[in-house]
Amino acid sequence: MADRVDPYRSYRFSVEIDGITEAYFTEVTGIEVSYDVIEFRSGDLSGNAWKMPGLVNNPIITLKQGVTDNMEIYEWIKGEPGMAGAIERKDVTIKAIDESSAELAVWTLYDAWPSRYVVSDFNASESKVLIETLEIAYEGFLRSK
Repeated sequence: MADRVDPYRSYRFSVEIDGITEAYFTEVTGIEVSYDVIEFRSGDLSGNAWKMPGLVNNPIITLKQGVTDNMEIYEWIKGEPGMAGAIERKDVTIKAIDESSAELAVWTLYDAWPSRYVVSDFNASESKVLIETLEIAYEGFLRSK
């Protein structure tokens, strides 16, 4: 009989972005892959459609964190001054970790780049933390654990 495997907790994770030393994200959404489904029918088969995988789709991943005085994320988004579209691609690693920070599962997003940056609304009648949201496009990912 196989050993019992408990599901991992979603609130214990870390995010690493190449070259960015301080990024403490509180939420990560959008790790996903899907394939377009292509249906075709052979000329001699009536009514039977075959299905095959088409293009791979990687949606936008969303990262959220409280705003701090660290400018590394903003500098990545800003890109090179005067160089439209010259945003550096980086690998992003998301790790599910246990109480002792040991890695349980690891997803690496390849050739990622920031596609959108949003700062939460300012509202003097609330006492919420100011949140910055970073949306990242990526070319592919690999789960290594």
